[in-house]
Amino acid sequence: EIMNEREITTPVVLGGAALNRRYVDNDLVPLFNSKLFYARDAFDGLNAMDELTQGEPSEVQSPKSKVATAGNGTPGNAGSLPAMSPEDEQPTDIQTVTDEEDLVGEDAKLGKQAARVSAKQTGDTTHTTKSDVEPAEIIPTAPFYGSKVVEITDLTKVFDFINETALFKGQWQYKQGRTDPAEYQTLVEETVRPKFEEIKAKAIAGKLLEAKLVYGYFPCQSEGNDLVIYEDDERSEKQRFTFPRQPLEQRGSKNLCLADFFASKESGKIDVVPFHLVTMGRRASEHSANLFKNDDYTEYLLFHGLSVESAEALAEMWHKRIREELGIAGNDAPEMTKLFKQGYQGSRYSFGYPACPNIEDQTKLFDLLKPGRIDVELTDEFMLEPEQSTSAIILHHPDAKYFNVE
Repeated sequence: EIMNEREITTPVVLGGAALNRRYVDNDLVPLFNSKLFYARDAFDGLNAMDELTQGEPSEVQSPKSKVATAGNGTPGNAGSLPAMSPEDEQPTDIQTVTDEEDLVGEDAKLGKQAARVSAKQTGDTTHTTKSDVEPAEIIPTAPFYGSKVVEITDLTKVFDFINETALFKGQWQYKQGRTDPAEYQTLVEETVRPKFEEIKAKAIAGKLLEAKLVYGYFPCQSEGNDLVIYEDDERSEKQRFTFPRQPLEQRGSKNLCLADFFASKESGKIDVVPFHLVTMGRRASEHSANLFKNDDYTEYLLFHGLSVESAEALAEMWHKRIREELGIAGNDAPEMTKLFKQGYQGSRYSFGYPACPNIEDQTKLFDLLKPGRIDVELTDEFMLEPEQSTSAIILHHPDAKYFNVE
């Protein structure tokens, strides 16, 4: 709206963790008087720029290659892949994919429906009628109160937790589509996996990734839709989060709110809530920027994808460590693929996503964890810097799973 008022007609490419295609298509496109593109990842962003420099974006070929545009309302096509050299380094150009393949990172954890909830839909914080969630039978004992800084020197431990589906199909765009399964598997084994091993080796040899994190445990209780964080004395209020609740009229609503999964003030019990913030360091962002600046797009996309998924892997790895420290890791699925699908007790939620959409709550997390100790900052838009970082509030309750609030 401000750009419209200033008569700015420069095309805009939108992306990032806090945005999804539905929000861009339904909420932003109608507002903007020029062209507006949604780019799910770096590939889409490069293609959008390529289309713009060559003229009008071409007509969309499939729902999954859709790029939002304003003006004439005709969607463009950012689904084709950027030209790379040499030719044999190009990912497969088949773009017909399933919704599940299209979701990566937090979107994959949230599921198809939740990931498409508009960022404007933030539920109701005044509606406080509690859901039917039963109190946890056992409240784990925190190993300590407060926060700690950890540095992971062995990157192979982090790489073990990388979601290869998210990396190969999501970040790197090696999608199966209509390709024969056996043929696609051959592509993975003969082309993709060797690149994976090569880029990991380069990252280790060049010390391009610096895995660090800060995490902590805090005593807490719920009060309506609020989660009250206490000082170590378990009495003095230290911080307070207010979460939205599913409206009763929402389809499939269970009246859920994150606060419901913690012991209430009325119960007289003190609960525990962990938070963590992980990063792969500033060198990852700097190296990515240098590759892009030098027009080394293939290497850029490979390394950038690895660095982003390494941050997700570190978050997954440390969430497991937290479950171990709380004594609830016995419920963990033995297979890593099932672990990626919430095969464990509890859940972790990142601010800006449907269950806790207020991204400004990052400031409260920063107050608790002091991530400046690992050189992570918060931008004016409440985004983490460096980019290869992610944060979460972690719930131990057995019934805590991902849900959306409209």
